[in-house]
Amino acid sequence: MKVKAKANRLASPPGELATIRQAVEWAIVTRRSVRAFLQKTVPVETIEAILDVARYAATGVNIQPWRVHVVAGEAKERLCAAIRRVDDDPALSTSHSDEWDYYPEQWVSPYVDRRRSLGWQLYGLLGIEKGNKSRMQQQHGRNYLFFDAPVGLLFTVDRVMSEGSLLDYGMFLQNIMVVARAHGLSTCPQAAFMKYYTIIEQQLSLAPTEKFLVGMSLGYADESRVENTLVSEREPVSSFTCFHGLERA
Repeated sequence: MKVKAKANRLASPPGELATIRQAVEWAIVTRRSVRAFLQKTVPVETIEAILDVARYAATGVNIQPWRVHVVAGEAKERLCAAIRRVDDDPALSTSHSDEWDYYPEQWVSPYVDRRRSLGWQLYGLLGIEKGNKSRMQQQHGRNYLFFDAPVGLLFTVDRVMSEGSLLDYGMFLQNIMVVARAHGLSTCPQAAFMKYYTIIEQQLSLAPTEKFLVGMSLGYADESRVENTLVSEREPVSSFTCFHGLERA
């Protein structure tokens, strides 16, 4: 598959709008965090094709703040091994922490309730009982294997950028995950990698100006694994939307 050098951003729709809408909505709705992947190679041309579309994410004054590090094969194995060596050692693990706060320092409802619900749904599927810290740690540690995905994506941003770039970055990441669905692939965005940003910096020889943000697994979902039957709930539009000056027909 050849990556397009330049997309026609003024092009007409390639087909019936209703069909296009259904395809786009399918890709968005079926995007979910997959936690077990097949050992099936993803061609580099496919990765490039996904990124080639994702780069058209909205971005403030066209600053395009993203930088992507793609790891596979031996490079991925070395990175995973370096992180696992530390994560498996409690004394070493506790010396590492996130460089910046993704989650709030104090959890409140309804956010903490949704977090707990998702966690117990996953653990329930895996047969991990409440209080079984060993099994919980083991499952969490699979993050650092990219859940066996053949491709890992690691995202950085220039340290001169401010909070607004995180908004741009979120749209870029969403584009990657949605376009991946159109290629028959699945993803899992992973904040877990933030704890070991210093190891990632060393393993990938990041420039001092690069700030690590988040990781992502990319590959073909192993549909035989029970953890991939997890489907998180979403709140209805009415619960988070206020309409001003509008009336229903």
